[in-house]
Amino acid sequence: MSKPTLIRVRDIMKDNFLKINGLKTVREAINSLRQADAHTLIVEKRHENDEYGIVVLADIAKNVLAKDRAPERVNVYEIMSKPVLSVDPDMDIRYCSRLFDRFGLSTAPVIQDGQVIGIITYQEIVLHGLCSTPPNT
Repeated sequence: MSKPTLIRVRDIMKDNFLKINGLKTVREAINSLRQADAHTLIVEKRHENDEYGIVVLADIAKNVLAKDRAPERVNVYEIMSKPVLSVDPDMDIRYCSRLFDRFGLSTAPVIQDGQVIGIITYQEIVLHGLCSTPPNT
């Protein structure tokens, strides 16, 4: 039996995310996401001792749309998750998947040297990690 190939988070993470100021409105955030064709917002730190926040589309749906709130009257900081659980780029994707399961995550920023360098989701883990090599035909 062969040893499984080690696939690290950095090998499959996406760099398609946006950083945004938490004071921006949800309307501005949605417009930015559309322009960049992204699905995740990283909320910038306010100062060096602060932590990153995160907003995914489900946060907007649950906290703005479902509650019938006006997106131009809600600030990003009101619906973000903060602090975020982050993932090291060198983490094995199997451990990343276990971390997601244990903490109920679906998306996490990939942080190296205190900076967000990417985003990892179950989609990348399964579609690009678990099934990264095509089956033998």
